[in-house]
Amino acid sequence: MSSLSKIIRKEVKELLTPATLVPIIIIAVLFGSLGGVFGGIEETMTEAPKVAVINQDPGMMSGVAVAVINQSAEIVYQGQDVQDALNALDDAGGVSLLIIPSNFTSNIMGDKVGTIEAIWLMKGAGIMDSLPGASVEGVLMNVDQAISIVLIQNNLTANASLILNPTQLMESTVFKGKTMEGVSPITISSMMSSQSFVMPLIVLMVIIYAGSIVISSMGTEKENKTLETLLTMPVSRTSIVFGKLVGAAIVGLLMAVIYMLGMSYYFSSLMGSATIDLEQYGMTLGILDYVLVGISLFAALVFALALCMILGIFTKNYKAAQTMTLPVTFLAMIPMFVTMFTDFDTLPLVAKAVVFAIPFSHPMIAMRALMFDDYVLVLSGIAYSSMMALLVMFIAVTLFKKDILLTGKVASSDSKSRSPLVNLMRRVVLKRK
Repeated sequence: MSSLSKIIRKEVKELLTPATLVPIIIIAVLFGSLGGVFGGIEETMTEAPKVAVINQDPGMMSGVAVAVINQSAEIVYQGQDVQDALNALDDAGGVSLLIIPSNFTSNIMGDKVGTIEAIWLMKGAGIMDSLPGASVEGVLMNVDQAISIVLIQNNLTANASLILNPTQLMESTVFKGKTMEGVSPITISSMMSSQSFVMPLIVLMVIIYAGSIVISSMGTEKENKTLETLLTMPVSRTSIVFGKLVGAAIVGLLMAVIYMLGMSYYFSSLMGSATIDLEQYGMTLGILDYVLVGISLFAALVFALALCMILGIFTKNYKAAQTMTLPVTFLAMIPMFVTMFTDFDTLPLVAKAVVFAIPFSHPMIAMRALMFDDYVLVLSGIAYSSMMALLVMFIAVTLFKKDILLTGKVASSDSKSRSPLVNLMRRVVLKRK
């Protein structure tokens, strides 16, 4: 029994290492955050949307419409001035200005469809940002139902199509200074959500693949004792670091180019079948924009590779190297999920700071930012990612010059405390010098 307990303690001790515990903690935090996100979605869907109402019709049907809107939504402005309504709506964080024209009741009573004009104020292009718009559309469906009931109860029409659809919506959307006629926020969100999902996935896959190459290579070299041989060669350790980084970066960039070509074909097909032409609103990317996206991706990739190299220093074999990729993977997953569900501009200040601090975030948000000419965000992201990449590279070079590279542990300055292998390698290197 004692032998069994010893084996159990040995296995538990080997398995419960920082390399295994850190990913578990990150997973728990990540899923906890996702739970909060989905809880926020449910809360947003049940919350009454904020709208402004301009009723230009004194008739009965407009009264029914306003009464339903007042029951299902929070009216932050009710008057006649469009600009005042938009200002009040913006100050209150509202969604839509609903305008009921003067001929609304007369059209319905005359067996014609009544028109409601909706001017949408869109804050962001994320999934979370489109939810209030969906809630307002639900309110307008309630208006349709209420008017249909009035028509039936009072025998005001025998037109079945009018009873089923007594109103129509004429809409326009204001988004980041651009007014788009005949376009709803849900349409814009669906058009941009594809880019929001594809680009973060590309960044994640490139980082995972290239990073695993670096860590696995170092784990294999340590396991096969080829790293010791490499260090005895007349090559500086700085050159070794940069050689490994450049090699992995070339592979990673090749993958990125392949993915980007596939994505460009995907977007061209998507735009061909789209209901709106984003080009007429200036929401397309030029050659310079794609170059900036590539630079942002390269800076994030170099940071990831240098970080993976630092983690690879602490690996002892190939098996341990596989677990070391998990912290980098989960670090990249955080901005991936954030950019999928929300727009960077609509995040709280603290959340913005956290997302900005992760270099992997910048290529994920660069494409959407460039569609609205937000070059300041993209260029500042490139500068920050480059600075962090240089810092992590410096740390990697420094660690490569220490005994920790071979031992995986922080060694004492006393030469007697070093392992015999380290002392032997040091003597070999000194003789060669």
